[in-house]
Amino acid sequence: MKATFKFLFVVGTIGLFSCSSEPKTEENGVVNSDATAAEESNGVGQSGVQDDVSNPNVVQVAVSSKDHTTLVAAVKAAELVDVLSNAGPFTVFAPVNAAFDKLPAGTVEGLLKPEKKDALVDILQYHVYVGVIEAEALTDGRNLGQVNGGNIKISVVDGKPVINGKAHVVASIKASNGIIHVIDEVLLPQ
Repeated sequence: MKATFKFLFVVGTIGLFSCSSEPKTEENGVVNSDATAAEESNGVGQSGVQDDVSNPNVVQVAVSSKDHTTLVAAVKAAELVDVLSNAGPFTVFAPVNAAFDKLPAGTVEGLLKPEKKDALVDILQYHVYVGVIEAEALTDGRNLGQVNGGNIKISVVDGKPVINGKAHVVASIKASNGIIHVIDEVLLPQ
């Protein structure tokens, strides 16, 4: 009986000291589930996860590009950062800043206003396909159903993919949650 009591006392003491309300971080920087739950309750979404070890996701790649500052501003204004930071996989057709500059004067500024959020979301979702379409799979005549419900059509001109007969794919970059195809025009839903 004394041995059973000692055993239960030791197990209970270990359990008491292992339970703590403080989030614990392991040596390699991984936060345990208690800390993760605390972050989620504070309103931090997937984009708030700090990870300097994994490959960057599509948002992190765009943020690191000096040629995509307008796109990043639009994604933030549309409140799509957390969505595009999730596991995906996504294929993102990412217009460069110069592509936005080709739009009529005031268009970008207008779309960034809170009252135009729905239109901005529609345009941005027209640039996203759920799944990974590698560059070599952007073949002539292929149609892709985009997140906003619209379709884009791929054609090949001089051996290079063109979206909707207008936007040229100028580069492709793999990300941890998909792929980014850099394009030279903004795709507008039809």
